Amino acid sequence: MSHHLARLEAATGVRLVQKAGRGIRLTPEGRLLADRAAEIAGRVGAATTELQAQAGLRSGRVRVAANASTAATIVPRAAVVLAERHPGLDLTLVERHPADAVRMLRHGEVEIAVVFRRAGDPVPEGCRSVHLGDDPLHLISRRPGDSLAHHRDSAWIGGCDACQAELEVVCRDAGFTPRTTSHSDDMVVVQALVAAGAGVALLAGLGLRAHRRQDVHATVVPAAVREIHAVTYGDPPDPPGVAAVLTALREVAGSLLAAPRPPGVSA
Repeated sequence: MSHHLARLEAATGVRLVQKAGRGIRLTPEGRLLADRAAEIAGRVGAATTELQAQAGLRSGRVRVAANASTAATIVPRAAVVLAERHPGLDLTLVERHPADAVRMLRHGEVEIAVVFRRAGDPVPEGCRSVHLGDDPLHLISRRPGDSLAHHRDSAWIGGCDACQAELEVVCRDAGFTPRTTSHSDDMVVVQALVAAGAGVALLAGLGLRAHRRQDVHATVVPAAVREIHAVTYGDPPDPPGVAAVLTALREVAGSLLAAPRPPGVSA
């Protein structure tokens, strides 16, 4: 191992490891190389799937990572469309938060990441993004007709890092900072907590399509939307299998989401 590391350092012209007690650890340059190597290895593994897809979509596999609400709505419907059009093409799904889905994409562990983000967020480096549509956010409470202003002092239920950031931005725009007392990424758990009086929450429209309790109320928050994107890695064109999945995602999203807003246009 020492011999191989020495050759790598000679080839790259930088120090990749340093002593740490009785062991060694990566230098910043070594960590950068290790991260890029993981991406390269993943892309090599994905090449087999792409070559199969080039055979005319008679076989092959496309792997998708998606957050919970899209994994429960858009992706399954797209799978039905694909099964009818390309029965030899396998679509596999793993549920991940947006940041994790993009990491898997960059490392070649999936071919498509379906994510949500705020308008104006940059596309990750090396990636391309298809805006599938806009998903309105809803205030979930026990009373009909509530607004954010009614819950300036209420307890709030937050979620993952992206969801928590989203909650704080929406509440800040309404003039207050939410007092978050509970956290859950599960739309079933969130609505159960609201029904039990443990707080109020924000949920996206797709989440309510996937699961809807009748003892809580959902009120659209004006001008608060998630943009839903299908993200791919690398230069165009997409392999045929990936292109087929993107087409199915766009078609399904058209029936579930609001059309993407032109730049600069508010909801």
